Amino acid sequence: MSLSSLTALSPLDGRYAAAVAPLRPLLSEFGLMHRRVQVEVEWFIALSDAGFAEFEPLGEAARGLLRSLVKRFSEADAQVIKDFEKTTNHDVKAVEYWIKSRIQGQPELQAAAEFVHFACTSEDINNTSHALMLKAAREQVLLPALDRVLGQLQALAHQHAAVPMLSRTHGQTASPTTVGKEVANVLARLRKARAGIAAVALTAKMNGAVGNYNAHLSAWPGVDWEAFSRQVVEERLGLTFNPYTIQIEPHDCMAELFDAVVRANTILIDWCRDVWGYISLGYFKQRTKAGEVGSSTMPHKVNPIDFENAEGNFGLASALLTHLSQKLPVSRWQRDLTDSTVLRNLGVGLGHTLLGCVSLARGMDKLELNAEALAADLDQAWEVLAEPIQTVMRRHGLANPYERLKDYTRGKAMTREAIAEFIDSLVELPAAERERLQAMTPAGYIGLAAVLARRV
Repeated sequence: MSLSSLTALSPLDGRYAAAVAPLRPLLSEFGLMHRRVQVEVEWFIALSDAGFAEFEPLGEAARGLLRSLVKRFSEADAQVIKDFEKTTNHDVKAVEYWIKSRIQGQPELQAAAEFVHFACTSEDINNTSHALMLKAAREQVLLPALDRVLGQLQALAHQHAAVPMLSRTHGQTASPTTVGKEVANVLARLRKARAGIAAVALTAKMNGAVGNYNAHLSAWPGVDWEAFSRQVVEERLGLTFNPYTIQIEPHDCMAELFDAVVRANTILIDWCRDVWGYISLGYFKQRTKAGEVGSSTMPHKVNPIDFENAEGNFGLASALLTHLSQKLPVSRWQRDLTDSTVLRNLGVGLGHTLLGCVSLARGMDKLELNAEALAADLDQAWEVLAEPIQTVMRRHGLANPYERLKDYTRGKAMTREAIAEFIDSLVELPAAERERLQAMTPAGYIGLAAVLARRV
């Protein structure tokens, strides 16, 4: 059976391939090879600039050729590297051999060919490559996907800032809020989570087989290799230097990044479930599209499938990312290889997060507020005014206000008339206060909700 979108084991490469396409050039094996070439090239050029008598600074033409290997790296190039790997049975060595093959016939570069991968262990190339992959995926794909959702949330919060909505705590009617304020709550949380994702410093090392520059010093004992390595990592590659490692960079920054993504996923799962419930209550309608089917047997249905798909993918992403964050920082002694195969799933975990964002954004684009349903729900919940009434009674020193309201309202259907009758019975209250309470409605009892929603 041939490999296609229909036969792919992962739905990310099958059914949902189009939705996660932006991650493919960044977090695939192609993306890893591309970054390996970038790191090898920058290390090679940096060595030429170090002032070693044995390796003079490269000319502009040679530098341009080397950097063109990165800029123009193609799927065909990646396939040639895979062909080298069939012989080497080592993926990083295959990259080294490919680079050497591409500089053959260039006298200046060919004379310095043995400085390709000089003093490096494979992990020097891999850890920097993974950090570059994650940096690009975060900046080019993940944060923009979150920003789209944040923009939708802000628009909803402002648009519906003053639209009253009945709250439900423990599933029971509670003090009213507004639609916009409930959206604003999610927006504020997600903004904080987004900032946490963006703030993670992606660290990298280039310090040899066990982190001590052993090979480097054997060649040039007088060189400050730590400073050299820091310069390559930070100035040439744009990452954060980690001075203390074993053979592998300990992946703590990856764990921090994935945990930050999981926090965002958790917030979005919470929102997906809330919107699902609001659709069920009729607070939101979903715009229909000609030709779409909601049920194979019930023609009337318009299912909240986008929110369900989003919830499922955020959950799957978090499960994978949690495993990555717990496994990757653990390595036996100076190195074991259990991280290698796990690291090939970076795109899977982040792919499901992206897919969740895409599904959620699509669902939110279809939402239409059903103001009539919201108003009708509030008009059936006059019992929520027991809270302001007993609070005003407390202010004026009336005896047992909470207990009196509890006896009058608990477990009973309250109407406008029943509430008005209770207020009229409060002869101890000043007349102006009774009039103010009589003017209250569930829809008007929203506190600062509208102000808070508009401010976000």
